[in-house]
Amino acid sequence: MTRDEIARLDTYSGSTPPPKDFDEFWERQMKESDQIPLEFDLTLAPMPSFDNCLCYELWFRGLYGARLCARYLRPRSGEAVPLVLQFHGYPGAARSWLELAAFVGMGNAVIALDCPGQGGKSEDTGGYLGTTVFGHLIAGLDGPPEEMYYVRLQKNIRILCRIVQRLEGIDLQRVFVNGASQGGALALACAALNRDLVQRAAVLYPFLSDYRMVWELGADTSAYEGLRYYSRWFDPRGDRLDEWMRRLGYIDTKNFAHMVSCPVLFGTGLDDAVCPPITQCAVYNQLCCPKRRCLFEGCGHEEISDFNDLLLDFFGAAVLDNWEELSCDDIRADKTFGKGSYYNPKTI
Repeated sequence: MTRDEIARLDTYSGSTPPPKDFDEFWERQMKESDQIPLEFDLTLAPMPSFDNCLCYELWFRGLYGARLCARYLRPRSGEAVPLVLQFHGYPGAARSWLELAAFVGMGNAVIALDCPGQGGKSEDTGGYLGTTVFGHLIAGLDGPPEEMYYVRLQKNIRILCRIVQRLEGIDLQRVFVNGASQGGALALACAALNRDLVQRAAVLYPFLSDYRMVWELGADTSAYEGLRYYSRWFDPRGDRLDEWMRRLGYIDTKNFAHMVSCPVLFGTGLDDAVCPPITQCAVYNQLCCPKRRCLFEGCGHEEISDFNDLLLDFFGAAVLDNWEELSCDDIRADKTFGKGSYYNPKTI
């Protein structure tokens, strides 16, 4: 996709409207999570801690008694420090201790959750109605929306956010979220559902967005492959397409966008074949908060180091200066972002 094509999509809001009770549905889910007693413990990680960094495993009890695990790193400091909640891609696990330590080098603590039943230590107690033969996207799709995998996951993330507020030495005025792909989707939804806690959100090519458009583009492969399997095996004539697309609306990233109030740094690779750029536009265009987007020419669904470098100022600046959305001409003129100054011909 080209920059001009992205510009023509500046009013695109997605191929299907959100469920009419979307906001009320999620308000109920968060209230239910808030009723779950907190049960957590910290243990030193099975690796040496550095002189300036402490490394822990944070275990906590989630829905249905499942035990969830997160990597928790923090500077050795007598002062309260900012915290980054880091979410990983699909299907995977928290990034390495070494990579996470980069946030500690910036003066931040970081908590990186292992999503249940994927590549890390967090438990998935299951109990979904219907198929789970491939992918968590369709786990629970045949049951009530409350029991879908990603609904449960956001409720567990809510529990984690409550735990954050109990940890010593965290500056609760500087709690940020960060993630790419599945991690970007989880980060944005976390910011939407925990507005009193999350102060900034970095979102790179978010997954779980605009499912019908993914379907119509024939992009239901790779991360979205569960849609194709579900259709072929459980709805081969397409009689129920509207029904299950509507249900997926409860976990559609674009439908969380209007609830986000904190500044959002948003990145898209223009050659992304896994999460098509048009589906990302459906998310970005509905953000009503301070926001900034970088488009990366020649980049697909991959590690984008230029986006990572922007986190230095985005999470490091005490104040985000001039946080109106910038045009292509503004950025080419080398305008400032936070405290630093950037010009990159790959980005707008």
